[in-house]
This record gives sequence, C-alpha cells and structure tokens, in this order.
Amino acid sequence: MADLREIFGGPFIPQQKYVDPPEVQIANAMSAAGIDPPPSIQIDGQLHRFSTKGRKRDDSGWYLIFPDDPIAGRFGCWRDGIDAVFRADMGREYSAAENMAIVRRQSEAKAERDLARQRKAEVAASTVETIWRDAIGASPDHPYLKRKGILAHGARLTGDGRLIVPLYGVDAQLSSLQYISEDEKRYHPGGSVKGCSWILGDVDRTIFISEGYATAATIFEATGQAVVIAYSAGNLPLVAMQIREKYGPAQEIVIVADNDESGVGKSHADQAAAKAGARVVMPPDPGDANDYQQAGGDLLGLLLPPSGDWLIPADDFASEPSPISWHIKQFVQSRSLIMVHGPSGGGKTFVVLDWCLHIASGRPEWLGHKVRPGRVVYLAGEGHHGLRGRVAAWKQEMGVTALDMWLSRAGCDLNTPAGYQTVAEAVRGLDGPPEIIVVDTLHRFLNGDENSAETAKGMLDSCSALMAEFGATVILVHHTGVSDEAQHRARGSSAWKGALDIEVSVIPPRREGDSIEIIQRKAKDSETSSPVFVDLKTVPITGWLDDDGDQVTSCVIALGVEPVKAKKDPLHKQKKIIEDAWYSSAAGRLGVNPYVTRESIQTLLEGREMSAGTIKQYLKPTPGVGLIGKLLEAKLIEPVQDGWMIIGDQWMTGFIS
Repeated sequence: MADLREIFGGPFIPQQKYVDPPEVQIANAMSAAGIDPPPSIQIDGQLHRFSTKGRKRDDSGWYLIFPDDPIAGRFGCWRDGIDAVFRADMGREYSAAENMAIVRRQSEAKAERDLARQRKAEVAASTVETIWRDAIGASPDHPYLKRKGILAHGARLTGDGRLIVPLYGVDAQLSSLQYISEDEKRYHPGGSVKGCSWILGDVDRTIFISEGYATAATIFEATGQAVVIAYSAGNLPLVAMQIREKYGPAQEIVIVADNDESGVGKSHADQAAAKAGARVVMPPDPGDANDYQQAGGDLLGLLLPPSGDWLIPADDFASEPSPISWHIKQFVQSRSLIMVHGPSGGGKTFVVLDWCLHIASGRPEWLGHKVRPGRVVYLAGEGHHGLRGRVAAWKQEMGVTALDMWLSRAGCDLNTPAGYQTVAEAVRGLDGPPEIIVVDTLHRFLNGDENSAETAKGMLDSCSALMAEFGATVILVHHTGVSDEAQHRARGSSAWKGALDIEVSVIPPRREGDSIEIIQRKAKDSETSSPVFVDLKTVPITGWLDDDGDQVTSCVIALGVEPVKAKKDPLHKQKKIIEDAWYSSAAGRLGVNPYVTRESIQTLLEGREMSAGTIKQYLKPTPGVGLIGKLLEAKLIEPVQDGWMIIGDQWMTGFIS
C-alpha cells in the first residue's frame, strides 16, 4: 500500500537518532508478535533463520533487515504463519522519501523470503511422500502419546522412534511432515505449512479446529467429532476458510484456541472465527485443551455449546447503555458495515472520498455533521490516476498538508482466502489499525457472480473479519442497476442490503443545474438522516500541467442546494391526447393556432382500444368531465367547426412554432 505522504509529502527530513538501538526495537517487535527473538540480530540486508523456541534444528524463525537509513525490513515465523513488517522508530515522522524507501525494502525482503521458501519447498516435496509411505504406524505406548494421554489416530513412526503426522494442502496432496519427539516438534526442512492441515475423524454435525496434534487428538477422543489440525495459530484463519468453503454455510465450526501468554492464539482464532463464521473456545488457564483436560478441567463443558447463561433476561441485557459512536455524525457509524451506491459516474466515489479525507485530516465537520478523526485505508481497485488528482485538489482547497490515509495500488479478490490475506497482512503492517476501510468498487474486489447469495456471503464474511480484527468500519462502494426502477438500489444479490448497518444512495442531478442528492436509505441503529445536496466544484491543481502545458483540474465536494420540485400538471394526460391527435392527423390551423377534429381524437382513442362508451364520455363538452370537458373548463381549447382549437399559449408553444 502507498502512504499518501509518499505521493503528496513534503521535503526530505534529515536522519535523526533512534529512540532505542534498532536491534532492541527488532527484538521487542518479535516478542510482541509472539516470536522468541534470537540472541543476536544482524542488520545486513540478508535472510537469517533462527529457532523461535530455543530448540535444536528449529529454524522456522526468520528476519531480513536492511541497514540503510531508515532501517526497515520484515520478520516472521514459518511454523506459526507470522509475517510482520518492521520500521525503526526514529523519534519523529518519516519523510516522503523515507516512506518510499521503506516500502521498497519491505517488498524486497518479502520477495527474497518467498523465493527462498519456494526453493526449499520444491526440494522437500520430492522426499516427504516417500518418508510417509515407508513409515510404520505408531503404537499407543509411544512415550509422547502416553504423556499426553492420547491414541495415535493414524500417526506414524520414523526409524529413530519419532512420531510423524502429515500436512496436506488444499489440493489433498502431502506437502510436509511434522516430527514429534519428547523434547521438540519440527517440520520437514523446507516443507510447505501455510494453509496445510490434517483431519481426524469423519465430519458430522461439528468440526473442531485446533493448533496442534495432541490438542486435536484430545478433542476428538472427548467429543467423537471431526477435528482439523491447523498446526499453528497463524494458520487458523486460512484453514478455517478452507473448511467453510468445503462444507458449506450450515456446517458448525468451532475453533479451539491455545491460551498462550502472548495472546497470539486467541487473536488468530478470533480472526478465523470472523472470517469463517465460527465459534471460539479457549481454556480458562494457560495452555491448550490437552493441558486443560490433564489438569482436571471439564473439557466437554468447554467445547459444547453454552447453556444456562446463554439466554439472559431482557432487563439485564438492557441494563448497560449502548450509545452509538460516529466518525461522521448520522452517516459513518463506528465499527459498522456501510454501502454507498449509485450509477456509474454519478459521484459516489467523490462523496466517499470526501468523507475519508475529512476523517483522515482531522477536520471537525463535514457539511455541518461532526467528524471524529481516524486512520483510513482506501482499497482502490481502479481509477488511481484520477484519484491522485482528486486528493491533490482536496488538499489544496482545504489547506491540508498531512493525511493519515493509505491507498492500495490495485484490487484483489477480497472474498477469497488469498485475497483476504493480502489485505489483512498489508493492514497489519501499518503502525496502527485503521478506523475506516473502504472497498471501491465492490465489483473490483469480488470474485464470482455478484447476484449470487453465496458470493455475497463470502464478501460479507471478509468484511466481518476486517471489522472484528481491526475494530474498523467497512464502507463498500457499489453500482446500482441500469433500469429506472433499479437506480435507487444496489446491484446484485439482496443479501447485501440485509447485512448493512447503513445504506446510502448517491443520486446524480436530475436536471441541468440540480445538485447531487445523498439519501440515507437504511440506518439500523439510528434514525435516517435528511437528504444532503452537494455540488462538484472544479479546482485547478497548482503545478499540475498536461503534456500540452494545459492546466489540470479536478473536483471537490461543495454544499449544494435542494432543487425546487416542479409541480405536476393535473391536465398532463388530457393535453397529451390532444397533442398526439393533432400530430397524427395534421388537422391544420385556424388563424395562428392549431385545431383538432372530433374525428381525429376518436380515431386516436379507438387505436388505443378504448370502448365506445369511454370514448363518448371523453368527448362530452360538459365542464370538468372527461377529456374535452376538462380542457374547456381550463380554457385551453375552444370549440370551432367540427372540432376544437388550441388556445393555451403556455401549453402549445412547444409544437406550434
């Protein structure tokens, strides 16, 4: 993602001293991510591997830190699925040039890490199949199984007596092996772990997902239900989504988190639950489900659905106030799902971008509505060139120099596990969570048919996961249908509307000179706001010229005026019949005004399959009755010869000229 300060930042600021030595900062960052740092850290731009558990032959930890100012890079743990970015704290904000350098170094570090991993995986793939095939089944008296109080459940043995459990990819192909002895666990060198799993038992009403093999075996023996081994906390979200996609929306999924000191297990379990629509349970004491059971805990009571206090009295439920928090009063609610829709080119992106720029700049009001500042992540799937101009024009017009806002360089399939991970990992790499995440447009981030309820659910699950992990509001920018009747509702599945907390329509001007109308169509937790009218104000961007040297302009949102609604003509239908009869018959003129014959009107009405009785009623000259009577009463026609002459100037000037 590109920081807006990269694009519109100020001059380069000279390097200053770091708050703590960079080595200390890196070690602290690793600890905060749940990784035991190595004894020493080398800042040399090279990939280093190390043991995250202090065990021999465990080299799942890695880091790659560049020595240039400012110092930055990446670190992680292949076993636990951790991949984190690092930028040294210099005690001040980075300049635009420094931010650009950091983004480049972090990308280089990721590419080098991924290449090294791919090479090792290719070597491992050729050996693990043979090792697993030739291994013998483990017996219940294996020391590790006896200590954990579990059976083998298909685990096998190496020649030196270590347990082996398999890791299968989403394609059901063996990707790696885990070797378990009394004092350590390790994966086959270079084998792929990300997204891999192993399932114990047959799928029935419930599927449990746990981190480790012993935990899974313990749960399986206690419940008799299928248990999926994800092998690490970092793997839980991806594996959970794979299970949801394979077994469908009705399948009950329960994620059993490890209660580890760092909180990493619970954090990843919550992400997985939000993404896959699952329930999370965790032992009340430090350790995993096996530890809990061996300490005498009620494992079945922990794993089974809650009863007793699952239902609570309404008085207790309503005893605590639940006030609504807003980022923009009445329009952008905190921790909510919002959709803004409108026709293509109708101004919806201008409106949402204006919201975001107000929030990211800390301006106190948006068109009279109170604003609470916060960080914004804007996932832009298209129109990046135009977006640059809009942001530059807005900053110039508002006199703003800094924005706490980040933009994506491209779109992705957010409703898929891979796409979600792309977004989530990028957001995790920021130095703090965002309050607002915008998806513009929905179509550019959606894989599948937008009319499908299943496709919509996948995207909504991803939005829920983003909201749960980052505590953010998610704003979806979407198109409306093309027909007149579909201009005021979101295109695609009805599932979108049902899931929204707030729904907003952006209606383009109906007539020349009218303003854009912003209509709040749904507000689940509050009263809907009155419509807001805005105009697009053209702004020349200082210093921006095209190839021909002409001034580049863009637009910003300005307060508009509610258009005056034209009064409906009560005689529009009657006047239209007379006009059609005159045009179809070319009846002629009397003086300067046209006239129509009784015969021409009758012929027109017969062609519209009116009955003889209705036509007779239409042609009666009785004041205020039927077609002729109403027009005579309004003094828009007068009888002449065998018909009527048209005398209403305000009516006929359009076609008698």
